[in-house]
Amino acid sequence: MSALRSRDDRVALGLTIAIGLLMLAFLAWPLLSLFGMTTEARDGSYVGLANWTALLSEPRLHVATANSLMVALGTVAIVLPLALAFAFALTRTRLPGRRVLRVIALAPMLAPSLMPAISLVYLFGNQGLLKSWLGEASIYGPIGIVLGEVFYTFPHALLILVAALSVADARLYEAAETLGASKLRRFMTVTLPNARYGVVAAAMVVFTLVVTDFGIPKVIGGQTNVLALEAYKQVIGQQNFSKGAIIGVLLLLPAVLSFMVERWLSKRQSGQLSGRSVVYQAGRNAWRDGLLGLLCAATSVFLLALLGVGCFAAFIKMWPYNMSLTLAHFDFQHLDGGGWQSFRNSARMAALVTVFGTSFIFLTAYLLEKSPVPRALGATIRSLALLPMAVPGLVLGLGYVLFFNAPGNPLNGLYGTMSLLVIATIAHFYTTAHLTLTTSLRQLDTEIEAVARSLQRPWWHTFRRVTLPINLPALLDVARYLFVSSMTTVSCVIFLYTPDTELAAVAILNMDDAGDTAAAAAMATLIVASSLAVTLLMNAAGWWLNRRAQAWRAP
Repeated sequence: MSALRSRDDRVALGLTIAIGLLMLAFLAWPLLSLFGMTTEARDGSYVGLANWTALLSEPRLHVATANSLMVALGTVAIVLPLALAFAFALTRTRLPGRRVLRVIALAPMLAPSLMPAISLVYLFGNQGLLKSWLGEASIYGPIGIVLGEVFYTFPHALLILVAALSVADARLYEAAETLGASKLRRFMTVTLPNARYGVVAAAMVVFTLVVTDFGIPKVIGGQTNVLALEAYKQVIGQQNFSKGAIIGVLLLLPAVLSFMVERWLSKRQSGQLSGRSVVYQAGRNAWRDGLLGLLCAATSVFLLALLGVGCFAAFIKMWPYNMSLTLAHFDFQHLDGGGWQSFRNSARMAALVTVFGTSFIFLTAYLLEKSPVPRALGATIRSLALLPMAVPGLVLGLGYVLFFNAPGNPLNGLYGTMSLLVIATIAHFYTTAHLTLTTSLRQLDTEIEAVARSLQRPWWHTFRRVTLPINLPALLDVARYLFVSSMTTVSCVIFLYTPDTELAAVAILNMDDAGDTAAAAAMATLIVASSLAVTLLMNAAGWWLNRRAQAWRAP
Protein backbone atom coordinates (compact mmCIF):
# COMPACT_ATOMS: atom_id res chain seq x y z
CA MET A 1 0.00 0.00 0.00
CA SER A 2 2.80 2.38 0.96
CA ALA A 3 4.61 1.57 -2.34
CA LEU A 4 1.45 2.35 -4.31
CA ARG A 5 0.96 5.58 -2.41
CA SER A 6 4.57 6.55 -3.04
CA ARG A 7 4.25 5.79 -6.75
CA ASP A 8 1.03 7.83 -6.94
CA ASP A 9 2.62 10.71 -5.14
CA ARG A 10 5.66 10.66 -7.45
CA VAL A 11 3.44 10.76 -10.55
CA ALA A 12 1.37 13.60 -9.09
CA LEU A 13 4.49 15.49 -8.05
CA GLY A 14 6.06 15.06 -11.48
CA LEU A 15 2.95 16.38 -13.21
CA THR A 16 2.74 19.32 -10.79
CA ILE A 17 6.37 20.24 -11.38
CA ALA A 18 5.83 20.08 -15.17
CA ILE A 19 2.77 22.32 -14.82
CA GLY A 20 4.74 24.75 -12.70
CA LEU A 21 7.49 24.96 -15.34
CA LEU A 22 4.94 25.57 -18.11
CA MET A 23 3.32 28.35 -16.08
CA LEU A 24 6.69 29.92 -15.43
CA ALA A 25 7.48 29.87 -19.16
CA PHE A 26 4.15 31.22 -20.36
CA LEU A 27 3.09 33.45 -17.46
CA ALA A 28 6.02 34.55 -15.33
CA TRP A 29 8.80 35.04 -17.86
CA PRO A 30 6.80 37.22 -20.29
CA LEU A 31 5.77 39.40 -17.36
CA LEU A 32 9.34 39.58 -16.13
CA SER A 33 10.22 40.95 -19.56
CA LEU A 34 7.82 43.78 -18.82
CA PHE A 35 9.63 44.58 -15.58
CA GLY A 36 12.82 44.89 -17.56
CA MET A 37 11.18 47.23 -20.01
CA THR A 38 10.13 49.64 -17.24
CA THR A 39 13.80 50.57 -16.79
CA GLU A 40 14.40 51.33 -20.45
CA ALA A 41 14.02 54.56 -22.37
CA ARG A 42 12.35 54.68 -25.77
CA ASP A 43 15.72 54.16 -27.46
CA GLY A 44 16.36 51.04 -25.37
CA SER A 45 18.95 52.57 -23.05
CA TYR A 46 18.91 51.78 -19.34
CA VAL A 47 17.45 54.61 -17.22
CA GLY A 48 16.93 52.89 -13.86
CA LEU A 49 13.88 54.13 -11.97
CA ALA A 50 13.60 57.40 -13.88
CA ASN A 51 10.47 56.22 -15.73
CA TRP A 52 8.84 55.25 -12.42
CA THR A 53 9.64 58.56 -10.77
CA ALA A 54 8.35 60.60 -13.68
CA LEU A 55 5.10 58.65 -14.08
CA LEU A 56 4.20 58.38 -10.37
CA SER A 57 4.49 62.14 -9.99
CA GLU A 58 1.99 62.85 -12.77
CA PRO A 59 -1.39 64.09 -11.43
CA ARG A 60 -3.26 62.31 -14.23
CA LEU A 61 -2.08 58.96 -12.81
CA HIS A 62 -3.50 59.87 -9.39
CA VAL A 63 -6.83 60.80 -10.96
CA ALA A 64 -6.88 57.61 -13.02
CA THR A 65 -6.20 55.52 -9.91
CA ALA A 66 -9.04 57.17 -7.97
CA ASN A 67 -11.42 56.69 -10.90
CA SER A 68 -10.44 53.01 -11.25
CA LEU A 69 -11.15 52.37 -7.56
CA MET A 70 -14.46 54.26 -7.72
CA VAL A 71 -15.89 52.38 -10.71
CA ALA A 72 -14.52 49.02 -9.50
CA LEU A 73 -16.08 49.33 -6.02
CA GLY A 74 -19.33 50.61 -7.52
CA THR A 75 -19.48 47.64 -9.88
CA VAL A 76 -18.74 45.14 -7.09
CA ALA A 77 -21.49 46.72 -4.94
CA ILE A 78 -24.01 46.09 -7.74
CA VAL A 79 -22.80 42.81 -9.24
CA LEU A 80 -22.05 40.78 -6.09
CA PRO A 81 -25.51 40.81 -4.44
CA LEU A 82 -27.19 40.57 -7.84
CA ALA A 83 -25.12 37.55 -8.92
CA LEU A 84 -25.51 35.90 -5.49
CA ALA A 85 -29.30 36.19 -5.66
CA PHE A 86 -29.29 34.98 -9.27
CA ALA A 87 -27.06 32.00 -8.42
CA PHE A 88 -29.26 31.19 -5.43
CA ALA A 89 -32.31 31.23 -7.70
CA LEU A 90 -30.60 28.84 -10.13
CA THR A 91 -29.36 26.35 -7.52
CA ARG A 92 -31.57 26.53 -4.43
CA THR A 93 -35.12 27.12 -5.73
CA ARG A 94 -37.74 25.46 -7.89
CA LEU A 95 -38.10 28.53 -10.07
CA PRO A 96 -39.39 27.48 -13.52
CA GLY A 97 -37.16 28.23 -16.52
CA ARG A 98 -33.89 28.10 -14.61
CA ARG A 99 -32.04 26.65 -17.61
CA VAL A 100 -33.20 29.55 -19.80
CA LEU A 101 -32.29 32.12 -17.13
CA ARG A 102 -28.83 30.59 -16.88
CA VAL A 103 -28.26 30.95 -20.62
CA ILE A 104 -29.45 34.57 -20.52
CA ALA A 105 -27.22 35.38 -17.54
CA LEU A 106 -24.16 34.03 -19.36
CA ALA A 107 -25.13 35.77 -22.63
CA PRO A 108 -22.89 38.84 -22.05
CA MET A 109 -19.89 36.53 -22.45
CA LEU A 110 -20.95 35.96 -26.05
CA ALA A 111 -20.29 39.57 -27.00
CA PRO A 112 -17.03 41.42 -27.65
CA SER A 113 -16.17 43.65 -24.72
CA LEU A 114 -16.91 46.84 -26.67
CA MET A 115 -20.49 45.85 -27.46
CA PRO A 116 -22.14 46.89 -24.13
CA ALA A 117 -20.55 50.31 -24.34
CA ILE A 118 -21.71 50.72 -27.95
CA SER A 119 -25.22 49.62 -26.95
CA LEU A 120 -25.31 52.12 -24.07
CA VAL A 121 -24.38 54.88 -26.51
CA TYR A 122 -27.20 53.79 -28.85
CA LEU A 123 -29.63 53.80 -25.91
CA PHE A 124 -28.50 56.71 -23.71
CA GLY A 125 -25.99 58.67 -25.82
CA ASN A 126 -26.51 61.99 -27.52
CA GLN A 127 -28.72 60.34 -30.16
CA GLY A 128 -29.92 57.58 -27.83
CA LEU A 129 -33.45 56.24 -27.88
CA LEU A 130 -33.74 56.45 -24.07
CA LYS A 131 -31.58 59.49 -23.37
CA SER A 132 -34.35 61.21 -21.39
CA TRP A 133 -34.28 58.42 -18.77
CA LEU A 134 -31.03 59.81 -17.36
CA GLY A 135 -32.35 63.37 -16.91
CA GLU A 136 -29.46 65.80 -16.59
CA ALA A 137 -26.92 63.03 -16.06
CA SER A 138 -24.67 61.85 -18.87
CA ILE A 139 -23.93 58.28 -19.90
CA TYR A 140 -20.41 59.37 -20.87
CA GLY A 141 -18.54 58.93 -17.61
CA PRO A 142 -18.72 56.84 -14.43
CA ILE A 143 -22.41 55.95 -14.93
CA GLY A 144 -21.77 54.47 -18.35
CA ILE A 145 -18.59 52.70 -17.24
CA VAL A 146 -20.28 51.09 -14.24
CA LEU A 147 -23.32 49.98 -16.29
CA GLY A 148 -21.07 48.54 -18.97
CA GLU A 149 -18.88 46.79 -16.41
CA VAL A 150 -21.94 45.32 -14.67
CA PHE A 151 -22.90 43.76 -18.02
CA TYR A 152 -19.32 42.59 -18.62
CA THR A 153 -18.54 41.13 -15.16
CA PHE A 154 -21.91 39.67 -14.15
CA PRO A 155 -21.42 36.23 -15.80
CA HIS A 156 -17.91 35.90 -14.38
CA ALA A 157 -19.22 36.33 -10.83
CA LEU A 158 -22.21 34.10 -11.52
CA LEU A 159 -20.05 31.18 -12.66
CA ILE A 160 -18.12 31.18 -9.38
CA LEU A 161 -21.21 31.61 -7.18
CA VAL A 162 -23.17 28.87 -8.96
CA ALA A 163 -20.24 26.51 -8.35
CA ALA A 164 -20.17 27.56 -4.66
CA LEU A 165 -23.91 26.97 -4.20
CA SER A 166 -24.35 23.91 -6.41
CA VAL A 167 -23.75 21.40 -3.61
CA ALA A 168 -24.86 21.42 0.03
CA ASP A 169 -25.39 18.93 2.82
CA ALA A 170 -29.13 18.67 3.55
CA ARG A 171 -28.39 17.48 7.10
CA LEU A 172 -27.23 21.00 8.07
CA TYR A 173 -30.54 22.51 6.95
CA GLU A 174 -32.54 19.77 8.67
CA ALA A 175 -30.66 20.40 11.92
CA ALA A 176 -31.22 24.16 11.67
CA GLU A 177 -34.92 23.65 10.96
CA THR A 178 -35.23 21.26 13.91
CA LEU A 179 -33.68 23.91 16.16
CA GLY A 180 -36.32 26.40 15.03
CA ALA A 181 -34.14 28.63 12.83
CA SER A 182 -36.08 30.83 10.41
CA LYS A 183 -35.40 30.71 6.65
CA LEU A 184 -33.44 33.96 6.84
CA ARG A 185 -31.39 32.66 9.76
CA ARG A 186 -30.68 29.44 7.86
CA PHE A 187 -29.47 31.48 4.92
CA MET A 188 -27.26 33.69 7.09
CA THR A 189 -25.84 30.89 9.27
CA VAL A 190 -25.66 27.93 6.87
CA THR A 191 -25.83 28.97 3.21
CA LEU A 192 -23.72 32.13 3.29
CA PRO A 193 -20.88 30.79 5.50
CA ASN A 194 -20.57 27.67 3.33
CA ALA A 195 -20.39 29.83 0.20
CA ARG A 196 -18.07 32.48 1.66
CA TYR A 197 -15.08 31.33 -0.39
CA GLY A 198 -17.06 31.70 -3.61
CA VAL A 199 -18.47 35.07 -2.53
CA VAL A 200 -15.06 36.53 -1.79
CA ALA A 201 -13.56 34.98 -4.94
CA ALA A 202 -16.36 36.48 -7.05
CA ALA A 203 -15.84 39.92 -5.48
CA MET A 204 -12.12 39.73 -6.20
CA VAL A 205 -12.69 38.63 -9.79
CA VAL A 206 -15.16 41.46 -10.47
CA PHE A 207 -12.94 44.08 -8.85
CA THR A 208 -9.87 42.99 -10.79
CA LEU A 209 -11.73 42.67 -14.11
CA VAL A 210 -13.04 46.23 -13.80
CA VAL A 211 -9.68 47.70 -12.79
CA THR A 212 -7.94 46.05 -15.75
CA ASP A 213 -10.57 46.67 -18.46
CA PHE A 214 -9.86 49.41 -20.98
CA GLY A 215 -12.47 48.73 -23.70
CA ILE A 216 -15.59 50.04 -21.95
CA PRO A 217 -13.94 53.19 -20.53
CA LYS A 218 -12.48 53.87 -23.98
CA VAL A 219 -15.88 53.88 -25.69
CA ILE A 220 -18.12 55.44 -23.07
CA GLY A 221 -15.84 56.89 -20.41
CA GLY A 222 -15.83 60.40 -21.81
CA GLN A 223 -13.31 62.44 -19.84
CA THR A 224 -13.11 59.82 -17.08
CA ASN A 225 -9.65 58.33 -17.29
CA VAL A 226 -8.82 54.99 -15.59
CA LEU A 227 -5.59 53.08 -15.08
CA ALA A 228 -6.13 50.43 -17.77
CA LEU A 229 -7.14 53.06 -20.31
CA GLU A 230 -4.03 55.05 -19.44
CA ALA A 231 -1.92 51.95 -20.15
CA TYR A 232 -3.69 51.49 -23.50
CA LYS A 233 -3.09 55.13 -24.41
CA GLN A 234 0.58 54.90 -23.53
CA VAL A 235 1.14 51.73 -25.61
CA ILE A 236 -1.19 52.24 -28.58
CA GLY A 237 -1.51 56.01 -28.71
CA GLN A 238 1.94 57.21 -27.73
CA GLN A 239 3.99 54.04 -28.41
CA ASN A 240 5.52 54.52 -24.98
CA PHE A 241 5.98 50.89 -23.98
CA SER A 242 7.92 51.73 -20.83
CA LYS A 243 5.13 53.79 -19.25
CA GLY A 244 2.53 51.28 -20.38
CA ALA A 245 4.54 48.53 -18.71
CA ILE A 246 4.81 50.53 -15.47
CA ILE A 247 1.04 50.94 -15.28
CA GLY A 248 0.68 47.26 -16.07
CA VAL A 249 2.95 46.44 -13.15
CA LEU A 250 0.84 48.70 -10.90
CA LEU A 251 -2.24 46.77 -11.97
CA LEU A 252 -0.68 43.62 -10.50
CA LEU A 253 -1.53 44.91 -6.99
CA PRO A 254 -5.14 43.60 -7.04
CA ALA A 255 -3.76 40.12 -7.88
CA VAL A 256 -1.48 40.24 -4.87
CA LEU A 257 -4.41 41.23 -2.67
CA SER A 258 -6.56 38.46 -4.19
CA PHE A 259 -3.88 35.87 -3.50
CA MET A 260 -3.53 36.92 0.14
CA VAL A 261 -7.29 36.82 0.71
CA GLU A 262 -7.63 33.48 -1.12
CA ARG A 263 -4.89 31.93 1.03
CA TRP A 264 -6.46 33.25 4.21
CA LEU A 265 -9.87 31.86 3.31
CA SER A 266 -8.61 28.52 2.02
CA LYS A 267 -7.19 27.71 5.46
CA ARG A 268 -10.72 27.97 6.84
CA GLN A 269 -12.51 26.25 3.97
CA SER A 270 -13.58 22.62 4.41
CA GLY A 271 -15.49 20.28 2.14
CA GLN A 272 -19.29 20.39 2.31
CA LEU A 273 -19.93 17.03 0.67
CA SER A 274 -18.63 13.88 2.32
CA GLY A 275 -19.41 10.23 1.90
CA ARG A 276 -22.17 10.53 4.55
CA SER A 277 -23.73 13.70 3.13
CA VAL A 278 -27.30 13.99 1.96
CA VAL A 279 -27.69 16.13 -1.14
CA TYR A 280 -29.83 19.21 -0.55
CA GLN A 281 -33.02 19.52 -2.59
CA ALA A 282 -34.93 22.79 -2.57
CA GLY A 283 -38.54 22.64 -1.39
CA ARG A 284 -41.46 24.62 -2.73
CA ASN A 285 -41.78 28.25 -1.56
CA ALA A 286 -44.01 30.52 -3.62
CA TRP A 287 -42.85 33.82 -2.04
CA ARG A 288 -39.16 33.01 -2.36
CA ASP A 289 -39.46 31.77 -5.93
CA GLY A 290 -41.72 34.70 -6.92
CA LEU A 291 -39.41 37.42 -5.59
CA LEU A 292 -36.31 35.80 -7.03
CA GLY A 293 -38.17 35.30 -10.30
CA LEU A 294 -38.87 39.04 -10.53
CA LEU A 295 -35.22 39.86 -9.79
CA CYS A 296 -34.00 37.38 -12.40
CA ALA A 297 -36.47 38.75 -14.95
CA ALA A 298 -35.34 42.36 -14.40
CA THR A 299 -31.69 41.34 -14.64
CA SER A 300 -32.38 39.36 -17.82
CA VAL A 301 -34.11 42.33 -19.46
CA PHE A 302 -31.09 44.54 -18.72
CA LEU A 303 -28.65 42.02 -20.15
CA LEU A 304 -30.71 41.22 -23.25
CA ALA A 305 -31.33 44.91 -23.97
CA LEU A 306 -27.62 45.73 -24.13
CA LEU A 307 -26.88 42.63 -26.19
CA GLY A 308 -29.83 43.05 -28.54
CA VAL A 309 -29.25 46.71 -29.39
CA GLY A 310 -25.65 46.03 -30.40
CA CYS A 311 -26.73 43.20 -32.73
CA PHE A 312 -29.70 45.14 -34.11
CA ALA A 313 -27.46 48.04 -35.14
CA ALA A 314 -25.61 45.65 -37.51
CA PHE A 315 -28.75 45.39 -39.67
CA ILE A 316 -29.48 49.13 -39.82
CA LYS A 317 -28.45 51.08 -42.91
CA MET A 318 -27.42 54.27 -41.09
CA TRP A 319 -28.25 54.67 -37.38
CA PRO A 320 -30.29 56.76 -36.47
CA TYR A 321 -31.04 58.54 -39.77
CA ASN A 322 -32.07 55.56 -41.90
CA MET A 323 -33.41 52.70 -39.78
CA SER A 324 -34.33 50.39 -42.68
CA LEU A 325 -32.91 46.85 -42.58
CA THR A 326 -30.02 45.58 -44.72
CA LEU A 327 -27.47 42.74 -44.91
CA ALA A 328 -24.92 44.85 -46.77
CA HIS A 329 -22.72 45.24 -43.68
CA PHE A 330 -21.96 41.47 -43.72
CA ASP A 331 -20.12 41.76 -47.06
CA PHE A 332 -16.52 42.03 -45.81
CA GLN A 333 -14.75 41.42 -49.13
CA HIS A 334 -13.83 45.02 -49.80
CA LEU A 335 -13.14 46.07 -46.22
CA ASP A 336 -10.09 46.07 -43.98
CA GLY A 337 -9.89 43.40 -41.30
CA GLY A 338 -9.42 40.04 -43.03
CA GLY A 339 -13.10 39.30 -43.70
CA TRP A 340 -14.36 35.74 -43.36
CA GLN A 341 -10.85 34.26 -42.97
CA SER A 342 -10.60 36.15 -39.67
CA PHE A 343 -13.81 34.57 -38.50
CA ARG A 344 -12.55 31.07 -39.41
CA ASN A 345 -9.28 31.73 -37.55
CA SER A 346 -11.23 32.74 -34.44
CA ALA A 347 -13.37 29.59 -34.55
CA ARG A 348 -10.29 27.40 -34.88
CA MET A 349 -8.47 29.13 -32.04
CA ALA A 350 -11.52 28.97 -29.75
CA ALA A 351 -11.87 25.21 -30.31
CA LEU A 352 -8.21 24.59 -29.46
CA VAL A 353 -8.39 26.79 -26.35
CA THR A 354 -11.51 24.99 -25.16
CA VAL A 355 -10.05 21.48 -25.43
CA PHE A 356 -6.51 22.09 -24.20
CA GLY A 357 -7.32 24.91 -21.76
CA THR A 358 -10.11 23.10 -19.92
CA SER A 359 -8.08 19.88 -19.60
CA PHE A 360 -4.96 21.65 -18.38
CA ILE A 361 -6.72 23.90 -15.86
CA PHE A 362 -8.82 21.09 -14.38
CA LEU A 363 -5.82 18.81 -13.99
CA THR A 364 -3.89 21.64 -12.33
CA ALA A 365 -6.72 22.48 -9.92
CA TYR A 366 -7.16 18.79 -9.04
CA LEU A 367 -3.48 18.22 -8.31
CA LEU A 368 -3.34 21.36 -6.15
CA GLU A 369 -6.45 20.53 -4.14
CA LYS A 370 -6.44 16.74 -3.95
CA SER A 371 -2.81 15.59 -4.01
CA PRO A 372 -0.01 16.10 -1.45
CA VAL A 373 1.80 18.89 -3.30
CA PRO A 374 4.71 20.51 -1.43
CA ARG A 375 3.55 23.75 0.14
CA ALA A 376 6.03 26.02 -1.63
CA LEU A 377 5.29 24.48 -5.04
CA GLY A 378 1.52 24.73 -4.50
CA ALA A 379 1.76 28.35 -3.34
CA THR A 380 3.87 29.24 -6.38
CA ILE A 381 1.41 27.70 -8.85
CA ARG A 382 -1.59 29.26 -7.08
CA SER A 383 0.01 32.70 -7.21
CA LEU A 384 0.79 32.23 -10.91
CA ALA A 385 -2.82 31.12 -11.51
CA LEU A 386 -4.15 34.34 -9.97
CA LEU A 387 -1.67 36.55 -11.79
CA PRO A 388 -3.39 36.81 -15.22
CA MET A 389 -6.55 38.33 -13.72
CA ALA A 390 -4.68 41.51 -12.78
CA VAL A 391 -2.73 41.77 -16.01
CA PRO A 392 -4.50 43.63 -18.82
CA GLY A 393 -4.53 41.54 -21.97
CA LEU A 394 -2.72 44.31 -23.77
CA VAL A 395 0.15 44.18 -21.27
CA LEU A 396 0.26 40.37 -21.34
CA GLY A 397 0.41 40.45 -25.14
CA LEU A 398 3.19 43.01 -24.98
CA GLY A 399 5.11 40.74 -22.61
CA TYR A 400 4.66 37.85 -25.06
CA VAL A 401 6.08 39.94 -27.90
CA LEU A 402 9.14 40.92 -25.87
CA PHE A 403 9.75 37.40 -24.61
CA PHE A 404 8.96 35.15 -27.59
CA ASN A 405 10.31 37.48 -30.26
CA ALA A 406 13.73 37.64 -28.59
CA PRO A 407 16.31 36.05 -30.95
CA GLY A 408 18.02 34.03 -28.20
CA ASN A 409 14.82 32.52 -26.83
CA PRO A 410 14.56 28.75 -27.57
CA LEU A 411 10.76 29.23 -27.79
CA ASN A 412 11.17 31.84 -30.51
CA GLY A 413 9.70 29.45 -33.09
CA LEU A 414 6.26 29.92 -31.50
CA TYR A 415 6.15 33.61 -32.39
CA GLY A 416 3.61 34.41 -35.10
CA THR A 417 1.89 31.00 -34.92
CA MET A 418 -1.62 29.96 -34.01
CA SER A 419 -0.12 27.93 -31.15
CA LEU A 420 1.11 31.08 -29.42
CA LEU A 421 -2.31 32.71 -29.86
CA VAL A 422 -3.88 29.67 -28.17
CA ILE A 423 -1.38 29.71 -25.30
CA ALA A 424 -1.74 33.46 -24.77
CA THR A 425 -5.53 33.19 -24.68
CA ILE A 426 -5.46 30.34 -22.14
CA ALA A 427 -3.07 32.37 -19.99
CA HIS A 428 -5.23 35.49 -20.26
CA PHE A 429 -8.42 33.76 -19.07
CA TYR A 430 -6.77 31.32 -16.69
CA THR A 431 -7.78 32.83 -13.35
CA THR A 432 -11.56 32.75 -13.62
CA ALA A 433 -11.51 29.16 -14.88
CA HIS A 434 -9.07 28.17 -12.12
CA LEU A 435 -11.17 29.81 -9.37
CA THR A 436 -14.34 28.20 -10.71
CA LEU A 437 -12.87 24.70 -10.74
CA THR A 438 -11.07 25.20 -7.43
CA THR A 439 -14.30 26.35 -5.79
CA SER A 440 -16.09 23.30 -7.16
CA LEU A 441 -13.35 20.88 -6.08
CA ARG A 442 -13.32 22.31 -2.55
CA GLN A 443 -16.95 21.30 -2.13
CA LEU A 444 -15.75 17.67 -2.03
CA ASP A 445 -14.45 16.23 1.21
CA THR A 446 -10.87 14.95 1.06
CA GLU A 447 -12.26 11.84 2.71
CA ILE A 448 -13.13 10.57 -0.79
CA GLU A 449 -9.44 10.42 -1.74
CA ALA A 450 -8.61 8.83 1.64
CA VAL A 451 -11.14 6.07 1.06
CA ALA A 452 -9.77 5.46 -2.44
CA ARG A 453 -6.26 5.12 -1.04
CA SER A 454 -7.44 2.66 1.57
CA LEU A 455 -8.84 0.59 -1.29
CA GLN A 456 -5.44 0.79 -3.03
CA ARG A 457 -6.84 2.77 -5.93
CA PRO A 458 -4.49 5.24 -7.67
CA TRP A 459 -5.49 8.90 -7.67
CA TRP A 460 -6.18 8.94 -11.39
CA HIS A 461 -8.81 6.23 -10.84
CA THR A 462 -10.61 8.46 -8.32
CA PHE A 463 -10.10 11.41 -10.63
CA ARG A 464 -11.77 9.64 -13.57
CA ARG A 465 -14.51 7.72 -11.75
CA VAL A 466 -15.52 10.15 -8.97
CA THR A 467 -14.12 13.68 -9.18
CA LEU A 468 -14.64 14.21 -12.89
CA PRO A 469 -18.34 13.16 -12.95
CA ILE A 470 -19.16 15.19 -9.80
CA ASN A 471 -17.49 18.31 -11.19
CA LEU A 472 -18.91 17.92 -14.69
CA PRO A 473 -21.27 20.94 -14.42
CA ALA A 474 -18.42 23.27 -13.41
CA LEU A 475 -16.19 21.71 -16.08
CA LEU A 476 -18.74 22.44 -18.80
CA ASP A 477 -19.13 25.99 -17.48
CA VAL A 478 -15.39 26.50 -17.83
CA ALA A 479 -15.32 24.97 -21.35
CA ARG A 480 -18.13 27.29 -22.41
CA TYR A 481 -16.39 30.26 -20.78
CA LEU A 482 -13.10 29.58 -22.56
CA PHE A 483 -14.74 29.16 -25.97
CA VAL A 484 -16.74 32.37 -25.91
CA SER A 485 -13.88 34.31 -24.31
CA SER A 486 -11.58 33.13 -27.09
CA MET A 487 -14.07 34.28 -29.72
CA THR A 488 -14.36 37.75 -28.18
CA THR A 489 -10.83 38.48 -27.00
CA VAL A 490 -8.77 41.14 -28.70
CA SER A 491 -6.45 42.76 -26.18
CA CYS A 492 -4.08 39.86 -25.50
CA VAL A 493 -3.67 38.94 -29.20
CA ILE A 494 -3.46 42.40 -30.72
CA PHE A 495 0.37 42.22 -30.90
CA LEU A 496 0.61 38.51 -31.75
CA TYR A 497 -1.41 37.96 -34.92
CA THR A 498 -0.07 37.86 -38.46
CA PRO A 499 -1.98 38.34 -41.75
CA ASP A 500 -2.51 34.56 -41.81
CA THR A 501 -3.80 34.36 -38.22
CA GLU A 502 -5.86 37.54 -37.92
CA LEU A 503 -8.88 37.03 -35.67
CA ALA A 504 -12.47 38.26 -35.90
CA ALA A 505 -12.25 40.45 -32.79
CA VAL A 506 -9.12 42.09 -34.17
CA ALA A 507 -10.94 42.59 -37.49
CA ILE A 508 -13.67 44.47 -35.59
CA LEU A 509 -11.09 46.83 -34.18
CA ASN A 510 -9.47 47.35 -37.59
CA MET A 511 -12.82 47.97 -39.31
CA ASP A 512 -13.87 50.40 -36.60
CA ASP A 513 -10.58 52.28 -36.93
CA ALA A 514 -11.20 52.48 -40.68
CA GLY A 515 -14.64 54.01 -40.07
CA ASP A 516 -16.62 50.89 -41.06
CA THR A 517 -18.57 50.85 -37.80
CA ALA A 518 -21.60 49.05 -39.21
CA ALA A 519 -19.37 46.29 -40.64
CA ALA A 520 -17.65 46.03 -37.27
CA ALA A 521 -21.06 45.59 -35.66
CA ALA A 522 -21.84 42.90 -38.24
CA MET A 523 -18.66 40.98 -37.40
CA ALA A 524 -19.50 41.33 -33.70
CA THR A 525 -22.94 39.91 -34.42
CA LEU A 526 -21.34 36.92 -36.16
CA ILE A 527 -19.23 36.31 -33.05
CA VAL A 528 -22.33 36.49 -30.85
CA ALA A 529 -24.28 34.11 -33.13
CA SER A 530 -21.49 31.52 -33.34
CA SER A 531 -20.81 31.69 -29.61
CA LEU A 532 -24.53 31.28 -28.91
CA ALA A 533 -24.74 28.24 -31.20
CA VAL A 534 -21.81 26.53 -29.45
CA THR A 535 -23.24 27.43 -26.03
CA LEU A 536 -26.56 25.80 -26.88
CA LEU A 537 -24.74 22.70 -28.13
CA MET A 538 -22.74 22.51 -24.89
CA ASN A 539 -25.90 22.96 -22.83
CA ALA A 540 -27.48 20.06 -24.69
CA ALA A 541 -24.37 17.94 -24.14
CA GLY A 542 -24.35 18.94 -20.47
CA TRP A 543 -27.99 17.95 -20.06
CA TRP A 544 -27.28 14.54 -21.59
CA LEU A 545 -24.12 13.98 -19.56
CA ASN A 546 -25.79 15.12 -16.35
CA ARG A 547 -28.48 12.53 -16.80
CA ARG A 548 -25.79 9.85 -17.03
CA ALA A 549 -23.17 11.10 -14.57
CA GLN A 550 -25.24 13.03 -11.99
CA ALA A 551 -28.03 10.52 -11.49
CA TRP A 552 -26.75 9.80 -7.96
CA ARG A 553 -27.86 13.31 -6.89
CA ALA A 554 -31.49 12.57 -7.69
CA PRO A 555 -33.68 11.93 -4.62
